Amino acid sequence: MPGTPFAVVHLDVPPVASGLAVGSLVAGVTSILVSILVVCFGAVGGGANGAWAAGAFAALGGLTGAGAVVAGLLGMRQIRRPAPPPAVRFTGRGLAVAGVSCGGVGLLLCLLGVGLALLLVLAQ
Repeated sequence: MPGTPFAVVHLDVPPVASGLAVGSLVAGVTSILVSILVVCFGAVGGGANGAWAAGAFAALGGLTGAGAVVAGLLGMRQIRRPAPPPAVRFTGRGLAVAGVSCGGVGLLLCLLGVGLALLLVLAQ
């Protein structure tokens, strides 16, 4: 501050990748991998046992997919929020968008796998 004996220093804080965005991407990829198991159990599973296994994995895939979508949207909100100079700025919008899209694809694949399992059980 000019004219005073005190000086104010603002240290430049480098931007940090958002943890919500990274977690969203990890959960989204996990949701896709689990949904592949759902489709496999739904298509190959032997009768009602395959449908039960597909349903159990679909619950896990659905939860991780929904978590990925929510965490990605919260991460995009965190990244979009402006921060004054001494505060930490967040980056990783691409990670958040990829997490939301992977979570959505995982949810759709889980629904497809459960539908396939139910269709094959009812066709027997």
